[in-house]
Amino acid sequence: MSALTETEIIDAVSRGQREGQTEMVRRYAERVFAMIVRQVTDVMDAQELMQDAFLRAFAHIDSYDSRKASLSTWLCRIAYRLTLDFLKRRHPVIVSIEDDRAWQTDIGDELLEEELSSGCEENIERLQMLIDQLPDEERLLLTLYYFEDRPLTEIAYITGIEAKPLANRLYRTRKKLYKQLKQ
Repeated sequence: MSALTETEIIDAVSRGQREGQTEMVRRYAERVFAMIVRQVTDVMDAQELMQDAFLRAFAHIDSYDSRKASLSTWLCRIAYRLTLDFLKRRHPVIVSIEDDRAWQTDIGDELLEEELSSGCEENIERLQMLIDQLPDEERLLLTLYYFEDRPLTEIAYITGIEAKPLANRLYRTRKKLYKQLKQ
């Protein structure tokens, strides 16, 4: 099988051709799975979500618009929504009063960045534990931004939230982590 271009993959999938589906999975499965498995700790659940994401992509390939996002980003958007739905079904959303106040303290960007990116082993372990305890949407945002190194414009497309409110959420989440790290 020769390597297909992204356009050829989309055309083949829209015609229901197995070659296009196989190539789409081969090319993008690792990236989609990596995003999901950072949120869903059970590998079997993560694999099932990845399969569901590709099945949904195959079924709705005609809704893909290359002017809005790359195929990889579109697939991650599908996976993001499926993962978020899965996590909401497994863990009800609980909002603490403390969460609302955590971001209201004025902390400069430099101080936040310095504290959260310090290489101290103890801080790194504590930070990972705190990230694991975040609400699903905040944890997914951090995953997309820091672990997958995606720009805010891509994350905005994946999440369906505009870039400026996303930047604010990211800042508030970092402030909350900083405050919890200091406690």
